[in-house]
Amino acid sequence: MVFTTLLTQKLGITVPVVQGGMQWVGIPQMAAAVSNAGGLGILTALTQPTPDDLRKAIQQTRKLTDKPFGVNITMLPTIVPPDHAAYARAAVEEGVRIFETAGSNPAHIVKYLKDNGCIVLHKCTAIRHAQSAAQMGVDFLSIDGFECAGHPGEDDIPGIVLLARSANELKIPYIASGGFADGRGLAAALALGAQGINIATRFMATVEAPIHQNVKETMVKATERDTVLIFRTLHNTARVFKNSVSLEVVAIENRGNAKFEDVQHLVTGVRGRRVYETGDVNAGIWFVSMVLGLINDIPTCQELLDRIVSEAEATIDRISALRAPKSRL
Repeated sequence: MVFTTLLTQKLGITVPVVQGGMQWVGIPQMAAAVSNAGGLGILTALTQPTPDDLRKAIQQTRKLTDKPFGVNITMLPTIVPPDHAAYARAAVEEGVRIFETAGSNPAHIVKYLKDNGCIVLHKCTAIRHAQSAAQMGVDFLSIDGFECAGHPGEDDIPGIVLLARSANELKIPYIASGGFADGRGLAAALALGAQGINIATRFMATVEAPIHQNVKETMVKATERDTVLIFRTLHNTARVFKNSVSLEVVAIENRGNAKFEDVQHLVTGVRGRRVYETGDVNAGIWFVSMVLGLINDIPTCQELLDRIVSEAEATIDRISALRAPKSRL
């Protein structure tokens, strides 16, 4: 079975799977591996120190794949905000025409991208935000459930409810994000009206993921209970791996009246990057979803996507076989 959806048709891919933008992980070797396997690989713009570095990453990715790939631009509150527009401009000038946006209001970035003929997928954690993004002219919405890694929003609505609500409320196509790792998840997302799925955490535990082997093996051993929510009291909730650092952040927040400055030294990006580089899973915070409970091995991206397709086919066949034969009366 070949899955043909609005997503595969619009993006020119063969498997309806988008690799989520992941800080420090969405680099050329990762994006190219996913694209070569039939999905949509994504470069994470802000992993690159400057827009010029993003240009070089795009050029390097093109040497590794002749398949479509995109660029993620995530806009989150930071002490020193990056020049998101400059990153978008660099990618467009390098010929990228597929973008994933996420975070704060992306209206100015979306306008620029659409003015330049780009396809935009915007990630949302609430129906009201999705409706606002649709009015901005994005092409697809990525509906991110509470199970997800990173920032799940403040509503705590799980994916199965958000996806069903999306089918009822949204007028533009959407994909499912948060907690997806296998073909059963893809089949379920399609049944709920999605045009494909977004996978991030599962791709971290692949051969091509640019992170230390010890981190990957830790993910295989972990379960769905090995995540924790931080920044809850700061109204900027994030789901990360449960380790000594994240538990210390939670303890500081639980004391009451915590400010970001009280935990800043624990949650720096430099410390998070050290996790991936050294394999010390307690070196900093690192984003993972509850999908940890579904990760049992470390395949190549090709093996993973082939497995997802075959599992989805088998799931759909199994469900179809449940139908009672029509009466001939």
